[in-house]
Amino acid sequence: MTAFDEGRCRAELAENFHDVPGFDDAFIAGCLRLCESHNLTGEDLFFKWEASTLGMGRVITERTVANVTAIVQTELAKARKQQMQQQTRFNGASRGRPGIDPFFGRRHAAQIGPTSSLLSANQLLQSTSSGSVSSIARHKVLLGLDVEGRKDEYKYMYEKVTDRSEVLDERIDEFGVLIKKYYKISDLGDPSLSTDDEVVIVGRIVLDPESSSSNAAKLNEASVCLESSRMMGSGVRIPVKFEHDLKIRGGLRGQGGIGLFPGAMVAFKGKNGGAGWFSVSEILSLPPLSLADRSAYNSLKVEHRDDLSFSMIVACGPYTSESSLDFKPWKDLLDKVKMDRPDVLLLLGPFLDCLHPVFKTGEVNDFPDDIFRRAFSQELTDLVAAVSPPPLVLLVPSVRDVQSEHAVYPQRPLRKDLVNSPSIKMLSNPARFSINGVTFAATSVDVLFHLKKEEFIKRAGEVDTIPVAETSSSTDVMSNLCRHLTYQRSFYPLFPTPLDLAQETNLDISHSNALDLCTGAEATVPDILIVPSRLKQFAKNVDDTMAINPSHASKGTFAAVFYEGEGPGPAARRLKVAIEKL
Repeated sequence: MTAFDEGRCRAELAENFHDVPGFDDAFIAGCLRLCESHNLTGEDLFFKWEASTLGMGRVITERTVANVTAIVQTELAKARKQQMQQQTRFNGASRGRPGIDPFFGRRHAAQIGPTSSLLSANQLLQSTSSGSVSSIARHKVLLGLDVEGRKDEYKYMYEKVTDRSEVLDERIDEFGVLIKKYYKISDLGDPSLSTDDEVVIVGRIVLDPESSSSNAAKLNEASVCLESSRMMGSGVRIPVKFEHDLKIRGGLRGQGGIGLFPGAMVAFKGKNGGAGWFSVSEILSLPPLSLADRSAYNSLKVEHRDDLSFSMIVACGPYTSESSLDFKPWKDLLDKVKMDRPDVLLLLGPFLDCLHPVFKTGEVNDFPDDIFRRAFSQELTDLVAAVSPPPLVLLVPSVRDVQSEHAVYPQRPLRKDLVNSPSIKMLSNPARFSINGVTFAATSVDVLFHLKKEEFIKRAGEVDTIPVAETSSSTDVMSNLCRHLTYQRSFYPLFPTPLDLAQETNLDISHSNALDLCTGAEATVPDILIVPSRLKQFAKNVDDTMAINPSHASKGTFAAVFYEGEGPGPAARRLKVAIEKL
């Protein structure tokens, strides 16, 4: 929490209240006491006062400070009550779930003795208070999306609720700007206000289980609500009802419907007739992305290739079976790499899976770092030393990695001291990078499975459709799941995370802008999108983005990629991808 700054607060009060009748030194003194006791800024206090006087005369009286104090205390009491309710629900949901601790969300396996189990939250807190172990809850985390890791520090779970809500609001507002520009709309409507004419609204899909006739936990037509931003609709949630002759405007031809899920950004056309819901006549498809702008990605090169072509092997963990820690699939993959000698080796976690039975029970004799160095670091170091020219090795962690200090998503790279070789690069999760001009976007979170589990397909007619390119895959299920990522412009567009899959993600809302699939004023799609999933492995050209699901090394599969080099048209058309068996 930021310390109270009296000078700054006084200046903000003067800047905001100076033209309000009744403003004087006594009022400033009262406001300063209020701001100091509740750690408010002068601007915060002005906004609260302004909200409480809407529709009334803008004048300061001797009761103004007391009125604002009452508002602040009411808000604090409400926030404390909501926090207690959320904590109660969270503890109830986490109790008894394997690998989950009610305090931290997952157990931290930083110290594992010969016969010890994973440390509990109480043990961690006791160790922290005695000074023998550094505090995990207060540990500063470095988060980066570049190859070496950007120096952004923050404390996970110590963010303000307002910080999280602002991030969610900003995302809605950003899509509002996109929709206005793409469809040439002058103004967006407020879904909570009654109107005679149809308006276009933008917001986030949320689940309203109370309005569902079956009280189902999954989104369905009876439980669709739209959440607006505070700027465009005061942040209200309003139920949505689709008209029987619903149309989808600007979508791909032949889809016959659109996928909706909690967290999806949407644009609806319709009106609120004052009945307590918004009636939707049209769903406006989100603007498609243009082809990749390589300047927005961190550049890597295969130095010995003059023609920019390169070969690549992509694999995702776990790298061992559930019955042991012999890492046989990983050894088989290494043999394949030594035989094929690819220019690039991309490995995604988990490397040491916290959900593996051995780690869950603590039946190991070594520290996770030692196991990682022995099973992966030494093998990779020997590989790059033995092969000439050495391959470029890229490592992307997973939130399930025991050896990772950062168990939230988005996730910083693994520590550099785990592998000491200039040919081995540590990337964040998710990661954006380019190799010889080919742009990549990769994540180890199984976002496709999460989307498939939560998706609700709404069937509708089509208006002003866009034809599917001949080189693109069709509108099959897997292609449409990948399109959710590109159209929503996010590695993880779901919010909230499905409760039964929360331990696979540990989503950090405050820093979810690091999950943006594309950045910059002219947002572009990557040439290659790598999304490992437990769903059936595939390699598909989805709107000139090569989407690859290599599945998991423990299942005996990986992806082999070959890029032919520069040429006309999108890079995805010069890529050859095969899903191979170990």
